[in-house]
Amino acid sequence: MNAAKTWTLMAALTVILVLIGHFIGGSRGMLIFLLISIAMNAFAYWTSGTMAIRLTQSYPVTEAEAPELYQIIRRLARRANLPMPEIYVTPSEQPNAFATGRNPQNAKVAVTEGILRLMPSDELEGVLAHEMAHVKNRDILISSMAAVMAGAITSIANILQWTMIFGGEERDREGGNVAAEIAMMILAPLAATVIQLAISRAREYRADATGARLMGDPRPLANALERLEQYHGRPMYQARPATAHMFIMNPLHGQSLLNLFSTHPPMEERVRRLRNMNIHRMN
Repeated sequence: MNAAKTWTLMAALTVILVLIGHFIGGSRGMLIFLLISIAMNAFAYWTSGTMAIRLTQSYPVTEAEAPELYQIIRRLARRANLPMPEIYVTPSEQPNAFATGRNPQNAKVAVTEGILRLMPSDELEGVLAHEMAHVKNRDILISSMAAVMAGAITSIANILQWTMIFGGEERDREGGNVAAEIAMMILAPLAATVIQLAISRAREYRADATGARLMGDPRPLANALERLEQYHGRPMYQARPATAHMFIMNPLHGQSLLNLFSTHPPMEERVRRLRNMNIHRMN
């Protein structure tokens, strides 16, 4: 299922890029941007996990530096029958976490400095169980690729904006369709966001349920989600709209305009579903 979603994502974002190429340079622009999209798809597949870590400015930590973190993740990996992922810390006071990578063998789990300071051990394990569930459910490839590709499309839209600002008169003389280019500047990043929405909300519910089964008890994760909601207004300067969908809690939550396009389901509904679960722990 996730393999099909990955191919659908790649196709959808390729169409967006080809349309951008059409509005910039007609048939020649379409061909150029088709080639760009093919290269971008390959780049996103092989480097998406690494790029997500870089985009969030996360840094690696050793077991000597974070023994409890390693102990919890190793225990969860064993229960889920997964390889031990690489572990990173994101320099932010906002309590949050995410998982990324191409597959379970290349998985990376990152937690913020804030969550390590603010979260009790059992609730931290609930959060990490949720992230390991994303690895087990093989959500991490599609979410990591979406982060890289949505970021690239947004960057291209920004380039279009500056091109119009500094080259507007020349483009007018050449008969460029300014209205169409303005529309693409607005619609391209919006389309990328809509695609992120389509892949993110359902997988969060599924990861909550899988994470609760990994622990054998849904209450620690439910309690953790309620605690995370209390800190939703604390800024995460490392977060970008392109990577927001990867985190257990939307790091941009609290910004009213962005909430219209939230990549996460309502926290209250996630907590309600967890508290209504009747489960047994995975061995």
